[in-house]
Amino acid sequence: MNTSMPINPSHGLAADFAACVRAITKLAMPVAVARTGMLVLVIVDTAMTGYFSSAELAYYGLGQAVFMVCMLIGVGMLVGTAVLSAQAVGAGSHSDCGVIWRVSGLHALALGALFVVLAQGGGYFYTLFGYDQDLTDGASRVLVILTFGLPGQLLFTASILFLEALNRPGPGLAIMVGANVLNAVFNWLLIGGDLGWGGAGAAWATTAVRWLIAMAAVIYILRMKDAAVYNVAGPLNEARLLGRKLRRLGYPLGLAQGLESAAFASLTLFAGLLGAEAVGAFQIVMNLVAFCFMAAIGVGTATAVHVGLAIGRGDQRQMMLSGWGGLFTISVFMAAMAVVMALFPGSLVQIFTQDPVLLAIAVPTLLVAAATLITDGAQGGLMGALRGTGDVWIPSALHLCSFLLVMVPAAYGFAIWADIGTPGLMMGTFCGVTLAAVLLASRFHLVSKRPVARL
Repeated sequence: MNTSMPINPSHGLAADFAACVRAITKLAMPVAVARTGMLVLVIVDTAMTGYFSSAELAYYGLGQAVFMVCMLIGVGMLVGTAVLSAQAVGAGSHSDCGVIWRVSGLHALALGALFVVLAQGGGYFYTLFGYDQDLTDGASRVLVILTFGLPGQLLFTASILFLEALNRPGPGLAIMVGANVLNAVFNWLLIGGDLGWGGAGAAWATTAVRWLIAMAAVIYILRMKDAAVYNVAGPLNEARLLGRKLRRLGYPLGLAQGLESAAFASLTLFAGLLGAEAVGAFQIVMNLVAFCFMAAIGVGTATAVHVGLAIGRGDQRQMMLSGWGGLFTISVFMAAMAVVMALFPGSLVQIFTQDPVLLAIAVPTLLVAAATLITDGAQGGLMGALRGTGDVWIPSALHLCSFLLVMVPAAYGFAIWADIGTPGLMMGTFCGVTLAAVLLASRFHLVSKRPVARL
C-alpha cells in the first residue's frame, strides 16, 4: 500500500523533480487548507473581538501569544507521529501506524493537561513583564480559558498527522470546515450579543470547538474501513519502543517549535511596550503572516511525509528530490503571497478593523512583513524535509540561533532602540527567518547525501 509517487531513475532529473513537486503539492494543498482552518479560528476570534473592542483585542492578543507557545511546543512533540507513520508505511509495517497514533494521542492529552496547570500562573508572567493591571488581568483570563481546549487541540493534531501520513488529509479538512462554522456562531453569541464577554468569549468559543474536533477525528479513525489493517484498536505491540521513538523526535521538535513561537510571542510582548494599540495592530499583521505561513506548514508536512516514505523504501534519490521539491514549491507560493500583501495592505488590514489608529500602525508594518514571506516559507519547508529524515537536534539548534539570538534582539533594537515601532519588529523577523532558511538549506544538503535508514 504505497502512498507516494515513485521516482523512475531512468527518467530525466527535471521530469523526476517535477513529479516530486506535483506529488508534494497534491498532499500539501488539503493539509495547508486544514492548517489554515486552525488559524482561521484565531483570525475570526481576532476580527470579531477587534470590532467589539480595541481593549478586548489587546487582551486576546496577549493571551493568544503565550497560548501559541504552549500549543506549538505540544504540536512539535507530536510531529514524530507523521514521520514514524510515513516510514512505517514505506517499509510495509502498516500495523505499527495505529500503535503510533494511540501512543501519540496519550502524549497529547498528558501534554495538554500539563499546560492547563502551568497556565494558572499566567497572571504572574504578565506582571513580571511590566504590564498594567488591566492588561494583566484581561490577558491572563484569556490564556487560562484557551489552555482548557489545548488537550483537545493536541489530540486532534495527533490524529490528523496520522491520517496525513496515510495520504488522507481530507477528513481533517472537512472537520476544520465544520469547526470554523461553529466557532463563528459561538463567537457571535459569546463575544458580543447578550453576554458581551469580549476576548474571554472568543476564547471559550474556540476551546469548545477544539474539543469537538478532537472527538470527530477520533471517531473517524476508529470507523475507517481499513482500521484493522492499521491496527487502530488492536494490540499495542511495541508501544513502549514506539513511545520512546516519538519522544526522541518530539523533544527537539517541541523545543524548536517552542523556541520559535516564544520568539514570535516576545515580539507581541514588545509591541505591548509600545501601547495597547500597537498590540492590536501587530496581532492583525501576525495573523495575516501566519495565514500565509499555513502553506509552509502544509508543504513542510507533505515534504516530511514524502521524505519519510522514500527513506522507508531506502530510496535516497527520491528523498533528495522530495526535500528540494518542497523548498521550490513553498518558495513559489510565498512569492505570490508577498506580491498580494505588498499591493493591498490597506484592504487586508481592514478585514480586521476600521479603527484609524490601528490602520495607521498596521499598514506600514504589513508592508515590511511582505518582505519576510519567501524566506519564512523556505525555512518552514526545509524544517519539514529535515523532520522527514529524522534529523532534529541540529535543526533545533539552528532555530535557536536564528530566532532567539538574532531575530529577538534585532526586533527589539529596531522597534525600541531605533524607535521604528511595529515595522521594526518585522525588520527583526526578516533577519531571523532569512538566517534560518540559509542554515537549514545547508543542513539538508549535508544530510541528504548520507545513506538512508529508517528510524
